[in-house]
Amino acid sequence: MSKFTVEEEFMLDGKPLKILSGAIHYFRVLPEDWEHSLYNLKALGFNAVETYVPWNFHETVEGEFDFFGTKDIKRFIHTAEAIGLYVIIRPSPYICAEWEFGGLPAWLLTKPNLRVRSRDPQFLEYVERYYDRLFEILTPLQIDHHGPILMMQVENEYGSYGEDKTYLSALARMMRDRGVTVPLFTSDGSWQQCLEAGSLAEADIIPTGNFGSKSQKRLDNLHKFHQQFGKTWPLMSMEFWDGWFNRWGDRIITRQSDELIDEIGEVLKRGSINLYMFHGGTNFGFWNGCSARGRIDLPQVTSYDYDAPLDEAGNPTVKYYKIQQLVHKLHPEIQQTTPKVKPLMAKDHITLTDKVSLFNILEDISHHSESFYPESMETVGTAYGYMVYRTQLKRATRQEYLRIVDARDRVQLFLDNEKVYTAYQEEIGDKFEVALKQPVVQADVLVEHMGRVNYGYKLVAPTQRKGLGQGLMQDLHFVQQWKQFAIDFDLLEDKYFEQAWEADQPSFYRYQFDIETPESTYLDVSGFGKGVVLVNGFNIGRYWNIGPTLSLYIPGALLKQGQNEIIIFETEGQYSEEIRLLQAPQYIASKRKERTS
Repeated sequence: MSKFTVEEEFMLDGKPLKILSGAIHYFRVLPEDWEHSLYNLKALGFNAVETYVPWNFHETVEGEFDFFGTKDIKRFIHTAEAIGLYVIIRPSPYICAEWEFGGLPAWLLTKPNLRVRSRDPQFLEYVERYYDRLFEILTPLQIDHHGPILMMQVENEYGSYGEDKTYLSALARMMRDRGVTVPLFTSDGSWQQCLEAGSLAEADIIPTGNFGSKSQKRLDNLHKFHQQFGKTWPLMSMEFWDGWFNRWGDRIITRQSDELIDEIGEVLKRGSINLYMFHGGTNFGFWNGCSARGRIDLPQVTSYDYDAPLDEAGNPTVKYYKIQQLVHKLHPEIQQTTPKVKPLMAKDHITLTDKVSLFNILEDISHHSESFYPESMETVGTAYGYMVYRTQLKRATRQEYLRIVDARDRVQLFLDNEKVYTAYQEEIGDKFEVALKQPVVQADVLVEHMGRVNYGYKLVAPTQRKGLGQGLMQDLHFVQQWKQFAIDFDLLEDKYFEQAWEADQPSFYRYQFDIETPESTYLDVSGFGKGVVLVNGFNIGRYWNIGPTLSLYIPGALLKQGQNEIIIFETEGQYSEEIRLLQAPQYIASKRKERTS
């Protein structure tokens, strides 16, 4: 049993410990690849790994907890321990992390008047129920329980959101009541207002800083804040941003390596560091987050490459080797080894096998509900992905005026299976004109949830409820009587591809192919418009031809020797008779820029 304490320095069994940590999110990397990434962190000369714990990943459905398979955080921690790494855990109910709803479960949006990230008793009750299960796993893995966990976070960047110290104290108390004995910390932007609003320094919970530039100034701010409480705590950048995330339609953001190395060096001379990210990984499925900018929400892309020291596939980049050189220069006593590099494969001319239109199999692959008014995705029971809302319109005039009101996030309207309208963000709510070809037509509204906001004031807003919202207006009245179809890709079976395909409709495209030696790869999606991709049944995430990415990463663990299957769900009617696998990601070349702060 070891003991880790926070004094003037971080102390492990009475000896100073400089924490050299890197962020690897177990939920963005498949378990088969955890060892590869963790090994490369240790090879860098680092001694710890940091990870968030996303609440919605483990309690996606209210009251149903899952800590197995890809969600087996205990296995991730043991893997890190076996490699010789300590672990820093950030288990707060909110994590940001460019993750769907900042880690908060979408089902919270069905609770009337609930206020997230607050002293609201209803919110705290749900957190306690979650913590009951989570800390059954984490508590025995603390360093003073013969495990590798050094520290745990109370809340994440709360100083950028609120100043409710009663809430923060409640979280800390919950953790202590469930057996947490290791030091607790908070992490916030490194300036006075943020640190003051988000910390619990008065309760001996150490404040740490999140930044990626102006390191001396940020550390000075942190040091002065510590002094306000008569403390000489060690300085730590809990998130040192070595790259950045990317959004649909924006440009790829990169960071110049030499400037980054200079800033990392400044931190290492004065304190400890956690590189955010060390390995970014992938926003599989529908787990990408969304930025809020005024009236506009900006969803993040599937790739969470982050321009990190390890690329999306987990292989070392130029940054990796430069950081390794820096660590050796500053601390030649630290043992370093050669990192692992996994091979990537390419394959051309994978031909289309089958295709089927969504509307021909909609009832077979959906969970149904009926209501007088359209119901939100959260209310119907699913909160992610796609939902079709169906009703009937009666023709009154030759040209009808329609309006889709309060829908999120992207909508397509089909009249008798013919697409007549697409809208997104600010366009939703505008009046548009259609011609009804029959006295009564079937109206289907395909709504795509594109990611809930993960940071900022919109976390408390009703704008994070997804679906048709108030509904569809014809002339000046709302249309009523709806059927909802929550699409479930797990229900897709071979037999459904025997149904018909029609052009210009949302459709599934199946490609089957053989592989002799499966390796990780990238799927070229430049021939498609918008949708998601299933690889042997696993949803690897979204694509969209507005870029900046035009490929999706496929971990080798998803492929198998022999026959494999890729199914592409395409909503825009664009598809290719052939697809190909690449050894490197593909981007829109013009969409690149450099971040330096």
